[in-house]
Amino acid sequence: MPTNAYLGIDIGTSSVKTVIVSGDGEVLATGDSPGSVSIPAPGWSEQNPEDWWQSTITAVSAAVSQLESPNQIKAIGLSGQMHSLVALDAAQQVIRPAILWNDVRTSEQCEYIYDTVGAERLQEMCGNPALEGFTVTKLLWMREHEPENFARVKTIMLAKDYIRLKMTGEIATEPSDASGTLLFDVRRRGWSSEMCSLLGIDPWILPPLIESSGIAGTVTAEAASQLSLPAGTPVVGGGADNACAASGSGVVAPGTMLITVGTSGAVVAPTVEASVDPNMRIHAMAHAERDTWYLMGVVLSAGAALAWWRGAVADGSDTPNFDDLVNATAGMAPGSDGLTFLPYLTGERTPHADAAARGVFAGLNAAHTRGHMTRAVLEGVAFAIKDSVQLMRPLGAVPDSAVIVGGGARSATWRQVLADALGLPLKTVGPAEGAPLGAAMLAAVGVGAFSSVAEAGSRWLSTEGQTDPNPATADAYESAYQRYTSLYPALEEWFASTMSN
Repeated sequence: MPTNAYLGIDIGTSSVKTVIVSGDGEVLATGDSPGSVSIPAPGWSEQNPEDWWQSTITAVSAAVSQLESPNQIKAIGLSGQMHSLVALDAAQQVIRPAILWNDVRTSEQCEYIYDTVGAERLQEMCGNPALEGFTVTKLLWMREHEPENFARVKTIMLAKDYIRLKMTGEIATEPSDASGTLLFDVRRRGWSSEMCSLLGIDPWILPPLIESSGIAGTVTAEAASQLSLPAGTPVVGGGADNACAASGSGVVAPGTMLITVGTSGAVVAPTVEASVDPNMRIHAMAHAERDTWYLMGVVLSAGAALAWWRGAVADGSDTPNFDDLVNATAGMAPGSDGLTFLPYLTGERTPHADAAARGVFAGLNAAHTRGHMTRAVLEGVAFAIKDSVQLMRPLGAVPDSAVIVGGGARSATWRQVLADALGLPLKTVGPAEGAPLGAAMLAAVGVGAFSSVAEAGSRWLSTEGQTDPNPATADAYESAYQRYTSLYPALEEWFASTMSN
């Protein structure tokens, strides 16, 4: 008999990825379909939700074709990019292209929220600051700049929720994605009617909430024919990409931590209650696991900083290989001989939430080489991640180790820099499928294969390696970190004045 299997789908910005996992955690199949981002104006970032659907059809069909039978799939879970606004009319048709998480056109709307609601009430009601990335700022932008489109809005949702609508015909979302809208009471795990009232948002446009592992609907006959799936397959609520990535890495209980070093960077630390930073430098989000929350810090340029540096040092066609570039720094002393790098190439989110901040090399002297500058980039990203870890400790996140994922996790040299700078052992786990795997876990929990995401992780995941910090480097890294943390305050006013001119 073919084994039971669970399908996880992740609606990312650059691609839709799928994974099919057996009940005992074996990866049976994967699929991937790339996407593209439209930039209609500087700082804007949009995608057509219908393109997500076509990519989903391609990626799911590719994975299903690798199975003995599509009937092996017993449930489907969804993950997706956070914050991106999908606006639907009364006929459930998309009104305009989705405004994405990395779109920064809404600075004036953020100021409006602070003026209207106030930082204290915002902290009490939502537990998060008003940033350009959050969903409600995009809705307010529509109200001001596209009133004809805003008047047609009957439902708003997130990326993965649109795909579930296409699969099942049902409208819903769940707490982990709702946490990124700024219309959600993170402590209570429900929509904030007061926030809606203060901002003049009709609460009826918000989708009903279900749990991440709750069954939201089943695959329709029409969607089944497009996806090569059995009609009637259950589809669960799913989760935001960071929540699913944490779930797919076994990071669902307090005392654990996930560090992602991809294009951007993220730190996720689960908590048993909504632990809100009084200064809102760290995000408070509902986790995909029931009755669990997580703290999150975001570094806008992590792997992107190294990619920029690799391009900057390219000599015509002689672009250095990433591994060669990084490995050349392995024997260098911690602290890059006094050189410090701020990785704020496109502004920063944690802890400064400053769109005007920019990248900086500081402390250059005539003895510094390309290797020193590469090492400083690696350390700068590590210190940016450490900022989040340090802010989480007073909020109850005190891990004795962390799981590391993303492209940066594949570099032994960078893993060692991160472990030494953070003073934490860093583990890699397998299978390394990230957010799609977490979505598949939620699907398995939804149909009773496991009692919780934690149980699914204990059955499906294993530690593949561990990088321990070198105690001999602790003093040097602490000194370098102090240089790093002193640099932004010294430049903050200069950033603001330069970017305003």
